[in-house]
Amino acid sequence: MIIDLNLILESFPLMLKGLGVTFQLLFIAGFCGLILAILLLLMRISGKWYLNYPAQIYIFVFRGTPILVQIFIIYYGLPQFGFIRNSIVWPILREPMGCAIVALSLNTGAYVSEILRGGVLGVGKGLLEAGSALGMTAYQKFIYITAPIATRLALPAYSNDVVSLLKSTALASTITIADMTGIARTIVADTYAPYEIFISLAIVYLIFTFIIQKLFGHIERYLGQYTRREG
Repeated sequence: MIIDLNLILESFPLMLKGLGVTFQLLFIAGFCGLILAILLLLMRISGKWYLNYPAQIYIFVFRGTPILVQIFIIYYGLPQFGFIRNSIVWPILREPMGCAIVALSLNTGAYVSEILRGGVLGVGKGLLEAGSALGMTAYQKFIYITAPIATRLALPAYSNDVVSLLKSTALASTITIADMTGIARTIVADTYAPYEIFISLAIVYLIFTFIIQKLFGHIERYLGQYTRREG
């Protein structure tokens, strides 16, 4: 097999036209998913069964089913219900972009909530007891002790989830969204050269994965210096 290097180089600028869509999916779904994850976390650690159980069921469902299936259910399935088409969410769900963002956000929220819960459970009881000895309320202990330490503990796993979300945005092309993967599929249909085009696409994703990992690495080192000082 002969690889056409010129075709690989020519395909880069074409696929980068979908970069804005890819990062729009990444940032909006990442932000919405993080907000949802925090709400799920608060439900999980509330100590109230009527909050904890629904959160557990939600997390089980969205972690236990493929993201592609979730995208298809939201894009193809929900519009079949009349009350959805007559609701306030229809302007979002009638567009492929809205469906992709909703699916990615719901899926990310389930995973990130468990990452955050792991960080919260990793906070030493001695620190919380010291906060109580100083007269801190439960709210103050969560804000000044639990949240900062849990963030530091959860950051490595959270960076992996952001990378996973970046790769999951490629599935949006299955519902006609022209992100980088969608444009790559169009180029393949025109050139009949899937090998070169998808190699180019893989290189682009590797570059942005490297950037994300380096960014979170700097954040970890920045937060870690305070941990070392305290130690």
